[in-house]
Amino acid sequence: MLQIVSKSRSDTHGKFIWCELITSDTSAAGKFYASVVGWNVRELAMPDMPSYFLFEMGEGDNCPGIGGMMHFPPELEGKMPPNWTGYVAVDDVDETARDFVSLGGRIQRDPEDIPGVGRFAVVADPHGAVLCIMTPIPPANPPRQLGPADPGNLGWCELMAGNGEEAFEFYGSVFGWAKDHDMDMGERGVYRIFAYDGHPGQAIGGMMTKPDTVPAPCWSYYFNVEAIDAAIERITAGGGSVVFGPMQVPGGSWIVQATDPQGAFFCLVAPKRS
Repeated sequence: MLQIVSKSRSDTHGKFIWCELITSDTSAAGKFYASVVGWNVRELAMPDMPSYFLFEMGEGDNCPGIGGMMHFPPELEGKMPPNWTGYVAVDDVDETARDFVSLGGRIQRDPEDIPGVGRFAVVADPHGAVLCIMTPIPPANPPRQLGPADPGNLGWCELMAGNGEEAFEFYGSVFGWAKDHDMDMGERGVYRIFAYDGHPGQAIGGMMTKPDTVPAPCWSYYFNVEAIDAAIERITAGGGSVVFGPMQVPGGSWIVQATDPQGAFFCLVAPKRS
């Protein structure tokens, strides 16, 4: 069994707090997601830093931020497709990065500071699924918070794992995630619903061993919309493509998986079809 030394953790350790899009065309991608999800796109001025854009619900200084967007840095241009990456809050980035390594994962980008924002690192689990970890600097004026099911918010996080059981054990060790319940997917295996430790019944995502049709272990992110059929119309009208769905999932919600015009994979979830 994977183990790290038992430690006291804050209530925020292990929570998904941000999603980030790296793309080849920030202008086009911004317009697409503004239409499809309903985000406001705002450029964030950071001295001596590349242009960075915020995805927010509403306008003004106190509106909730969902994620961000940036153009490929020069060292990655042409080496990977546009993609979304999630950020998980941790109490100590350097310590958690070491935990990843000690349990068989890897550090993809060493911990570093973003002035005024926090300290982050890019890490991969033992099977290669990548995400970011961050110790954020609390803002002086915290924005208002969206509810878990509010339109525009991150509604679900999903891991297609190299091995579902091993992945759950790994992430439970480093982030403190706990099993909520399992769903029998027949020949595809078990889909495990997980929650923040100490919050049973408040599931935040699911994971399972990836099918052969998924080329590599990866995380996917589902953003909330009001109705799935209308969102699909916006996807196709904006130049995106539907990869899978619409499909109703246990509990009654509807999902769709898609790619944006630049090729980044993303997902949507809604409480109703139309």
